[in-house]
Amino acid sequence: MPMHDWSQVSSGIYHNFHLLWMAMITNRLNAGLLPRGMVAMAEQIIGGPEPDVVTLQQNDVEFSPSGSGAATMTEAPPKPKTTFVVPVEIERYAAKANRVVIRHSLGKVVAVIELVSPGNKDSRHALRSFVEKTVDLLYDNVNLLIIDPFPPGPRDPQGIHKAIWDEITDEPFELPADRNLTLVAYQASPIKTAYVEPFAVGAMIPDMPLFLQNDFYIYLPLEKTYMDTWNVLPQSLRDLVL
Repeated sequence: MPMHDWSQVSSGIYHNFHLLWMAMITNRLNAGLLPRGMVAMAEQIIGGPEPDVVTLQQNDVEFSPSGSGAATMTEAPPKPKTTFVVPVEIERYAAKANRVVIRHSLGKVVAVIELVSPGNKDSRHALRSFVEKTVDLLYDNVNLLIIDPFPPGPRDPQGIHKAIWDEITDEPFELPADRNLTLVAYQASPIKTAYVEPFAVGAMIPDMPLFLQNDFYIYLPLEKTYMDTWNVLPQSLRDLVL
């Protein structure tokens, strides 16, 4: 099923779908996609604005290419359209900054999934808050996956990734004119790396890597969870974006 144009409906209607999709992703992760010893929880407070889905490590997890979840973990580099790596020298000096390590009462936070909403970009303050939270998480060695189903606006003319990455390193990036929605997986360590997958309204949603520790990651079935959410949406709401 292609991605729909959520910019044509009110924020409230999109927020309803947002909540349902996040619940579907959370359930999919907890149904065996994550390795044993990890749990996904929605809308947890970990410092700063609340993320949509948090992945927690409760106990020691033995990472191996075979993994212990229903889906296979791998440490081979993923292959989205574009990859950006922070140069080692920049990373070495950035790591010297004093930062608060974010932890959770149920365990160490290892990954965060964010589904961007119009409210994240409707003011300079909102966008700045979102960007600062994301950068702080990366420097606290928390991996991230950001899903932005909205086209760039005046405050993020090249999309959400460019706004975030400009705070980390000076590297050119331009969204393709025909793919102006953004998926981006951020690997926090050993070297901060961004795997960017531009996509578009009307296109299938590609699966994306979700890093859990260093080079180990799982693929998150974004298209499948999107379809499962869409299929239980009332027809009257579906008609608004068809």
